[in-house]
Amino acid sequence: MNANELRSKYIEFFKSKNHAVISGQSLIPENDPSVLFTTAGMHPLVPYLLGEKHPAGTRLTDYQKCVRTGDIDEVGDPSHLTCFEMLGNWSLGDYFKKESIAFSYEFLTSKDWLALDPRKLSVTVFAGDENAPRDEEAASAWKSVGMPEDKIAYLPASDNWWAAGPTGPCGPDTEIFYWVGEGLPPQGSNKGTDSGNWMEIWNNVFMQFNRVDEKTLEPLPKKNVDTGMGLERTNCILQGKTSVYLTEVFQPIIKTIEGLSGYTYGTDAEKDKSVRIIADHSRSSVFILGDQKGVTPDRVGAGYVLRRLIRRAVRHGMKLGIDKDFMAEIAATVIENFKVAYPELEENKQKVFNELTAEEAKFRKTLTKGEAEFQKLLPNLMKNPKKIISGKVAYNLYETYGYPLELTQELGAENGFTVDIEGFKEAERKHQEASKTADAGAAKGGLAEQSDVTTKYHTATHLLQQALVNVLGNQVAQKGSNINNERMRFDFTFERPMTKEEIAQVEAIVNEQIKADLPVTMQVMPLDAAKAAGARALFTNKYGEDVKVYTIGKDVDKDWFSKEVCGGPHVQHTAQIGDFKIEKEQSSSAGVRRIRATISGGLPLDK
Repeated sequence: MNANELRSKYIEFFKSKNHAVISGQSLIPENDPSVLFTTAGMHPLVPYLLGEKHPAGTRLTDYQKCVRTGDIDEVGDPSHLTCFEMLGNWSLGDYFKKESIAFSYEFLTSKDWLALDPRKLSVTVFAGDENAPRDEEAASAWKSVGMPEDKIAYLPASDNWWAAGPTGPCGPDTEIFYWVGEGLPPQGSNKGTDSGNWMEIWNNVFMQFNRVDEKTLEPLPKKNVDTGMGLERTNCILQGKTSVYLTEVFQPIIKTIEGLSGYTYGTDAEKDKSVRIIADHSRSSVFILGDQKGVTPDRVGAGYVLRRLIRRAVRHGMKLGIDKDFMAEIAATVIENFKVAYPELEENKQKVFNELTAEEAKFRKTLTKGEAEFQKLLPNLMKNPKKIISGKVAYNLYETYGYPLELTQELGAENGFTVDIEGFKEAERKHQEASKTADAGAAKGGLAEQSDVTTKYHTATHLLQQALVNVLGNQVAQKGSNINNERMRFDFTFERPMTKEEIAQVEAIVNEQIKADLPVTMQVMPLDAAKAAGARALFTNKYGEDVKVYTIGKDVDKDWFSKEVCGGPHVQHTAQIGDFKIEKEQSSSAGVRRIRATISGGLPLDK
């Protein structure tokens, strides 16, 4: 079975269990500044897990592209990935632990589905603590499908408890593991007794409590199930491979790297690591750039992560002896491999090629600048009798000029110097702490902690987009938005800077709609009906899928100002938004402009 078959089988299985198949969403979270990328399959579903009704019903399934950037430096070993796919299924107040566990076990072990050997499966459940009891319900459900007692490990909250945040929905989870050791697992072996030979493949989260404060949990009136299975890992297990990079998910990419470098994968440990880094980072970069709300390389935020991924891939290409621009060539292989599951990659391929080529050329210039800066520093460095380049100097070359530590070490060695690696790591750690502190401020108002202010900002983006179309024309299309409690940021396609008059006109139109106190109406309808009714959408949903349509105007059929496919949340009428002010209009990337705006005042939201 290959990854495409696994993806299809998963969806087919849950469809047979009355789950509605919904579309995976963008890699760029919708109005959630708490994270840079969609980090898990459940991320786009947070509003529904927190109580909003989903237009497709109470049983859902999908596959979702995800990016996690916390361990970029770990990528290069046989298992870590930056970009990965999650297969998920959800119950929104429908079935609970018994059914969820039975579904998982059937899909994994049934001859009709994955046909994994039940003897090679083990699970973990919550062991209980002073806040909540041991999860006997989950353990009992496992035993009822035939899981032996010695294959059930009871682990603490650090392993088997999920929470949306310090307060809010939370609950125990059960994780499913597959034996990757030799032969069959010995008697009594499970994740608790032998963590090294068990690989996690699936996690079922049971949201059954609301955390009021540190010491108080209340049962939720409506209990939800959120599950996620890692596609690449499970695919690797099904094929009996020792690494995800040996599966067809990565092999075509690796073959392209071999052709470019002349190096054969599997013959040198250090070079293999470079190949894996290029394969992962190029794939991640293509998914980020090719996304329907794709960001471009930048100095901050998601764009900075993308830049780092591209530059790290290019640097490792140089280590393999690739002395020409190569990222676009690898990108073509990635797109060919994934265009069926993710058609947006093919639709945006020219943008992907252009941005990768431009960033690669920029990085090569940066390296030249960094080398020139090193030569300027050299006379002073030569005065140091210990012939040590301080960590601070090495980190400054990296942070200011993008000059990698390895190249500073190489240049230093040529002149008889060593580099203070620990000092470099310390400088990097201080910089990361400062970044995290800044990010913490930006994280206020994420979906998991939705505030009235962010709800107002969210609705204001609808008014802003329509006002921009009215003033600038139909070439305007949303390319992304980011909201916190203090401001909104809205990116849109447009080839030139807006004039002062155009900015004033857009601002006046938005305030006019707010002052008119227009009702905001939500309807559920199929996507094709929404399009026919004139609703704006990024059209990433499957044709015929039910979607939420928000209309701002006196009449949903004819007298409306804005009509948009959107997941929410929204105000009930526009006077709740308050005064709208455009603070700045600037370039975001080629052909994309960015507006920063604030709101103040407004009526309270209806509760």
